[in-house]
Amino acid sequence: MERWTHCAAPAPMSDCAAVVRDAPTGDEARGAVMALTAYGLWGLLPIYWKLLDAVPPLEILAHRVVWSLAFVAALLAATGGLARVRAHLREPAVRRALLASTALIATNWGLFIYAVSADRITDASLGYYVNPLLSIALGRVFLGERLRPLQLAAVGLAACGVIWLTAAKASLPWISLVLALTFGLYGLVRKRVAVSAVDGLAIETALTSPFALAYLALLTPALGHLRTSAPSTVALLVASGAVTAIPLLAFAGAARRLRLGTLGMVQYVAPTLQLACAVALYGEPFGRHEAITFGLIWSAVLLYAADALRHRARSPAPAS
Repeated sequence: MERWTHCAAPAPMSDCAAVVRDAPTGDEARGAVMALTAYGLWGLLPIYWKLLDAVPPLEILAHRVVWSLAFVAALLAATGGLARVRAHLREPAVRRALLASTALIATNWGLFIYAVSADRITDASLGYYVNPLLSIALGRVFLGERLRPLQLAAVGLAACGVIWLTAAKASLPWISLVLALTFGLYGLVRKRVAVSAVDGLAIETALTSPFALAYLALLTPALGHLRTSAPSTVALLVASGAVTAIPLLAFAGAARRLRLGTLGMVQYVAPTLQLACAVALYGEPFGRHEAITFGLIWSAVLLYAADALRHRARSPAPAS
C-alpha cells in the first residue's frame, strides 16, 4: 500500500511507477534537499500562475503543455532517451494507459491554473491534502489493498471534513474533489505502467500538444499573448515548461534516495505552502468553516503519518 500512496505527490506530476519499496538509504541528505525542492516549488506554484493573471487559464495550460514538451524533448535528445520513448509508444498497453493518464493530468493542470486565477487556492490546497488519503481508498477499491485501522480512520476523518464543508456552505467543494480525484486516478494509472517520470511527461505532453497548438493557432493574433504581451509575460509562458519539469526531476531523484515514509511526510509541504499563499499573500477567506474542515483534514494527516511511522518501525530491516 505505502509504495503507491506515499508517492502520490500533491502536485501534478509524481511518477509512482518509478519508485520502489526499498529506496536506497545512502545519500539521504541530498535526497531530502531534492524532496524539499520538489514540494517547495509545487507549493509555490500559485505565485507563478498569479504572475500570469492577464492570460486566460486555458491559454496558460496550452503554453504549459507545448513548452513542457519542448523542454523534455531537448533533455531526452541530449541524454539519448528518445529511442526509449519510441519503444514505449510501440507497446499498445502503454499507449492506452498513457492516453488515460494524459487526460487526467491535463484536467488536473487546467483546473489548478483555474483555481489560482479564480482566487480558489484554498480549495486547491484542500484537494492536495485529501489526495494521499483518497489514494488509500482507491488502492482498496481498485487494487484490493487492505486498510490498516488507522488508515481507515484517516480516510473517515478526511471524508468528514469534506462532508462538513459541503453542509456548511451548501455546495460541494468540487475543485478540491476533482483535483484530488484526477491526481489520485493519475497515480493509479501510472502505477501500472513501467515508464519513468521524464519519459511519461514527454509522452503525455506529446499526446496533448496537437490540441494545445490547435487552440493557440485559433487565437488572434497568432499564439495569443506570446505575440502581444510584455517580454516578462512571454518569458513566464515559455519558462512554464521548465517550471513543470524541474520539480518532477527533483522528485524522481528524491524518490531514489529517501525512504517512502520520509517522502510521504514531506509531500505535505506543498499544500501547506499553497494554503499559506492563499491566506497570507492573496487574502482568501479562512473562516470557521474552513478551520473546522482543515482541522479534520490535518487530524487525518496526523493519523496517516502515525500509522506510517508505526508500520515502518515494526517492519523488519531489509537485508544488506
